[in-house]
Amino acid sequence: MNAKLLYKQILFYVGIIAVWQVIFLTHVVPSQALPSPLQVGQLLLKEAADGSLPYAIGVSMWRLVVGLIIAIVGGLTLGILMAKIETANQTIGSLILGLQSIPSVAWVPLALLWFGPTDAGTIFVVVAGALFAISINTHSGIKNIPPTYIAAGKNMGASGLQLITNVMIPAALPYLITGFKQGWAYAWRGVIAAEIIFSIAGLGFLLNLGKHNNDISQVTGILIIIMIIGILVDGFVFKKLEAKILARWGLLK
Repeated sequence: MNAKLLYKQILFYVGIIAVWQVIFLTHVVPSQALPSPLQVGQLLLKEAADGSLPYAIGVSMWRLVVGLIIAIVGGLTLGILMAKIETANQTIGSLILGLQSIPSVAWVPLALLWFGPTDAGTIFVVVAGALFAISINTHSGIKNIPPTYIAAGKNMGASGLQLITNVMIPAALPYLITGFKQGWAYAWRGVIAAEIIFSIAGLGFLLNLGKHNNDISQVTGILIIIMIIGILVDGFVFKKLEAKILARWGLLK
């Protein structure tokens, strides 16, 4: 990361914490509704020390990764199928467009009825949240591959699965990364929502526990942790992938 950019971001977040502290001290917002940064920091340190926070992060991330892997494999398969077979695009494609409009949290009641409050139910919500965005972006990526790339691959002897893995997927990578990024965002929301409603171990469970205990510091702290994980994943995974792809295609400035 650029040092100047990092410096700006640090100053920005320090400024937010300073404003937050001023609001707390001046009682603009009641203390029951807004804890101080120090209270939140102390609570997070306590939960980190007793192991509850690292455990919750690990459990949530495990469910997320498993569900996301399933969604990526399924989304790539469906997207390629829709791109290569028009009948599949007209039938499965229209269904996927409809299913994508369903928010991740709306899958939770169905998961609860099918699987109960289990890891399988949470993973189902993750897959349902991410699968359709990945499928649609894969379809768009395959359809936008220049025909000359396909022709060149065929002239070099590629066909069938080899053509897909060696030509189509690499050429569609910019679209695929966008799909993975959208899928990750939907999946992350889904896993937290499922853990809140299922009341099973994870960050969503700690968030729900804070609500039941009327502990605004815990609710605020866990929300901050969820946000930080989102920022880190975007910065250290997707931004790096995007930069590599842009450099590979000669588009990085």
